Parts: sequence; structure tokens; C-alpha cells
Amino acid sequence: MGHCIFCKIASGQIPSTIVHDEGGIVAFRDLNPQAPTHVLIIPSQHIGSLNETEDALLLGRLMLAARAIAEKEGIAKDGYRIVNNCGASGGQTVAHFHLHLLGGRPMSWPPG
Repeated sequence: MGHCIFCKIASGQIPSTIVHDEGGIVAFRDLNPQAPTHVLIIPSQHIGSLNETEDALLLGRLMLAARAIAEKEGIAKDGYRIVNNCGASGGQTVAHFHLHLLGGRPMSWPPG
């Protein structure tokens, strides 16, 4: 998708602070962090939202990447949050499936 900002980040067309790039999964620091650690984890291929995939293997690999990144970032022991916003009412602002990995501070509930 030529117009997708996350596709451009994944392909290197837009610079970003990449923290993980392996096996079709790219993770980079959020430009507007909501926690001391805020990493976005995306598939390299364009998938608009969770509603647009049945690829359980890819979804599982994204979750395992989130766990590995949490360990690498030093937030796994104390805990972290993984968020997926799906659709406009769910808070999704970029139409490319992504996970938010948040940590480094206590999280409250409900998120809002």
C-alpha cells in the first residue's frame, strides 16, 4: 500500500527507531509514547486491521514478538500491556494492523 505510513516504515522509506525486524514483523518506537516504553509491532505486509486477517500463525508470531521485545526492553518481569485498536470506534488511527506494547509504569484499568 503506497500511501500507508506503516508500510513505508516497514520498507525503510520513512526513518524510524526500529527495535525489531525479523521474519516479516517490524517493531518501532511510537512517536507519541503513552508510557516509558511504547513500541508498535506490525506485520511487514499490509493488513488493514484485525478484521482483515485469518492468519492465526502471523497473529501468534506478533504476540511472541511482543513478548520478546518486552524482555529485550527490560519490562517483562514487572509487566506490560499489549493493545490492539480495531476500527474507528476502537481507537485505530492508522489503517495497518498493529499492536501497542506499553510498559515501564503501572497501568490502570479501565483504559478509557
